[in-house]
Amino acid sequence: MQPEIRAYRPTDLDAVYDICVRTADSGGDARGQNSSDRLVGDIFAAPYVILEPAVARILDDGTGNAVGYVVGTTDTAEFVRRYRQEWLPATAGRYGDDPRDEFWLELHNNPERMLVPELAGYPAHLHIDLLPEWQGRGLGRGLMWSFLAGLHAAGAQRVHLGMAPANTAARAFYDRLGFEQIAVPSEPGVTYLGRDTAA
Repeated sequence: MQPEIRAYRPTDLDAVYDICVRTADSGGDARGQNSSDRLVGDIFAAPYVILEPAVARILDDGTGNAVGYVVGTTDTAEFVRRYRQEWLPATAGRYGDDPRDEFWLELHNNPERMLVPELAGYPAHLHIDLLPEWQGRGLGRGLMWSFLAGLHAAGAQRVHLGMAPANTAARAFYDRLGFEQIAVPSEPGVTYLGRDTAA
């Protein structure tokens, strides 16, 4: 069976959580690092497919299983509003006071962190993750082009992403796709990249 790029389906949700945690440690596996392996997904994957499912693109292994995704939003400010009003109440009570979760829960409970003034000209944003065995085959490139085309069709002209500076393989991938660094002096620990959504 040949892998294919397709729209998100609600039955993909568990796989999206799994892909997220297995690539959350600067591209490596973060399973077992928090009280729940779903925590990182509750911040960087699930809210996108729940709140804006039409934007998401899935890499299917050819048998119906999701092995990669691009999730995102056409409008970061509107996504932040919905995250606070809809997603935070939906996830209330899932996590306790495990100290391993503190960093992630600070991000989760402060969606306004996504409203970075220097990124205002890039209103859409995205997260892309593929399981390691599906990387390096050109599939991520196809997944990204499909996602960007969807953003463009929805009227979003420019998109940004944030990444860990240590993830050099990801940076090389984004460079090949025409993403360029956006200077954000207030956040030296994150590398922000952006590009037009037009091919």
